[in-house]
Parts: sequence; structure tokens; C-alpha cells
Amino acid sequence: MLNKLDLTRVADDEIVASLPRPNLDDLAPEELVSEIISAVRGSGDKALIHYAEKYDGRAPEFLAVPESEIASALDSIPNELREALQVAANRIEKFHQTQTLEGETTTDDGITVETRHQPVLRAGCYVPGGRAAYPSTLLMTAIPAKVAGVSEVIVCVPPDASGSVNPATLAAAQIAGVTSVYAIGGAQAVAAMAYGTETIPAVDVIVGPGNIYVATAQRQVAGDVGVASSFAGPSEIVIIADQSAEAKYAAIDLIVQAEHGPDGLAWLISWEQAVIDEILLELESMVSDSNRAEMIAEKFANEGYAVLVKDSHQAMKVANSVAPEHLQLMTSDPTKLLDLLQNAGAVFLGSMSPASVGDYVAGPSHVLPTHGSARFAGALTVADFCKDMHIISLDAPALMDLGKSVIEIAESEGLSGHADSIRVRLEDV
Repeated sequence: MLNKLDLTRVADDEIVASLPRPNLDDLAPEELVSEIISAVRGSGDKALIHYAEKYDGRAPEFLAVPESEIASALDSIPNELREALQVAANRIEKFHQTQTLEGETTTDDGITVETRHQPVLRAGCYVPGGRAAYPSTLLMTAIPAKVAGVSEVIVCVPPDASGSVNPATLAAAQIAGVTSVYAIGGAQAVAAMAYGTETIPAVDVIVGPGNIYVATAQRQVAGDVGVASSFAGPSEIVIIADQSAEAKYAAIDLIVQAEHGPDGLAWLISWEQAVIDEILLELESMVSDSNRAEMIAEKFANEGYAVLVKDSHQAMKVANSVAPEHLQLMTSDPTKLLDLLQNAGAVFLGSMSPASVGDYVAGPSHVLPTHGSARFAGALTVADFCKDMHIISLDAPALMDLGKSVIEIAESEGLSGHADSIRVRLEDV
């Protein structure tokens, strides 16, 4: 079921080299994505329709989902789902409000610097769709943008086989208060948000997870438009378990992330062989009963590992090297492992804290770094929709006091104009 890996005889300084990791350069469809982006930049809506017909089997009836359809979506879904989406939305909004920052002003020796955390004007949220609906992702991307103060929040989401956007996703759009929804997905949707088409406006920031094509497209347009620094690609989980872990909990949580689709990874780590064996037995039984058994089994075969390590320190060294999107510490005292933690998108402690809670209602965005980008990036936050602007003012004594330093540094760099801009002022002062 999972590929077995024994690291008990591997030295700590050889752990990283011993771990199997997919090469993103081999996986990422760089050339195809570049071609799609170029086509959308050149042909706009025409290219969007072409790729929808080519990859989705048909073009949507409307690229822009009618406002009336979005408005009526809340009434078209079951009451229980509507209430659950509202619970999630409330918790997401409440959490992200803790991330908002007031501007700061400092004055030091006559220099006043004001920092303004300025939201972008328009944000684009990519929400996966097509085979499945992810209203939670719409909430997890659009609500932080709204809390940040973004004026316009647009959403691109692939339509289903009928050419329509799932009503639950549209209901989430209504709850989140997005500006507009477009029935288009894939790399072409990222290109449309980055550069604009006749129908879809260009945005300042693009956020949201997706498959390898979507993530690659975001990486390629970065620089022309703001993109979160993490690589939000296929779903990942690493579970560290000891004898206290309930085998059925660990098994189902491995399946939870695997059922998102192909690629990504699912790792089980323990320093007790009996724990691994018990979880694998549960896992095999659960997968055979799943309605996505074939897809899950394929993912486990490609990027699933059961890793036997020497001890908890080596377990955390492996986890830090993998830098997973989700890390579950299913041990008797998971807080002890936190001192060893360096890299993870989100961490879940104990048997009653499955990653699925983070996927929906914990509050922080479930848009998390994947493919090792947790080494340098974290979850989507309000800050991803803002930019810092500094407003600087000096009085005459401050310029006299600091001007000589400016002149000296400017002259050393051969920038006489910079130095002269100070000299002419000092002469007048």
C-alpha cells in the first residue's frame, strides 16, 4: 500500500539524501503552461473558450457567472450545508481579523516614517473544481482578501461536466461577498487573471491552490502579478505516530489528503514497527472500501511512504526535510516535538486534531505551501493581499545632520547626482 523505507541505520547527516523526493522540474509542464499563457495573452476570451473545449470537453455557457445565479445559490443548497458554510466563514473571518495591522509611525532625530499596510485593489482567487467542488477554498481565499480591505475579489473556478459552476461554490461566493465568478479553470484561468481578457479583468494578486498546471502557471506569471511565495500544489500530509496513536485515525487521515487527487504525497513515520504495521493494516481495509480506491491506491504507490526511524528526533528530521503541507503529530505528548519543528505548512496536535478540521473550520486558510516550499513560506494570510508603503519626511536639522552620510555613500557609489541633491539643499539651509 505505502512504500516502506527503513532509516534506522542511516546517520542523521545522511537523512536528506536518503529521502525520495519528486523533482518538480520533471513534473511541471513548463512548456505547455507557457504556451497556454501566451495564447491567453494574445487571444483573450477566444483562447479561454478553446482550452475549455480542449481540456474540459465543452465551453461554459457564460464565462462570467450571472449575478442572479450567484444570488440564488444559497437557496438552492440544503439548509445544513448553508449553515455549515456560514459557520466556516465566520470562523475564517474572525481568525483573519486578528492578522490586520494598523499603520505605524516612528520619529527619530527629525525623520518621520509612516508605514501604511495598503491592500491591493483587485485580487484573483483560484478555486479548484471540475471533478469535485471546493466551496471551502473559495471561503479560505476570498475572506482573507476581504478582511485585508481588497476592493474587488474575483474568483475563477472550473465548471462541471454540464458547463456550470457547482451551486455550493456559488453559495460560498455569495457568503464571502466576492465581486464576480468566472467559469474557467486551469493554467488558462491563471493567465486570464494575470493579464486580463475581454471578460476577465487583470488582478494585482493571484492566490489559491490547484493541480500542477495551475501551480506552474502561478509560478510563471509571478513578477507580472503578485503570487503568494509558497507553491500551492497537490495535497500533502506527513503523520508521525507512536503507540498512543489510534490506527484507524491515522489511516483515515492519510486517505483524507490522498483523495484530493494525483501527485502530492502521504507519509507515515514512526519509530515503532508494530505501529506502522497496524496502521497499514487499517489503511488497506479502508482503501478497499473507498469509492476512490483506485485513485488513492495509485497516489500511495507513487508518493506514499511508511518510514521506520530510530527515534522521535530522527522522525522530526525527516518531517523537516519533507516540509509538508500538513503535519500531524499523533504521539503521547506532541508538544515535545514542537521544539524540533522547523518546516510545515500547518501542524495538528494529538488524536482529536485531524487536518480535515484545518481544511474547513479551524480558521486559518487551508491554502498552504506544498512541494517543500514550507521551508521558506507559510499559509495564505491577510498580508498576502497587502503591500507596505513608507511615507518619509525630514525637517531641516535632520537633513543637515544626516546629509553628510548620504553624500559620502553616494560618492562611493559614483552617484554624484544623489550627492548633489543633498548639497544644494544644505547650501540653502
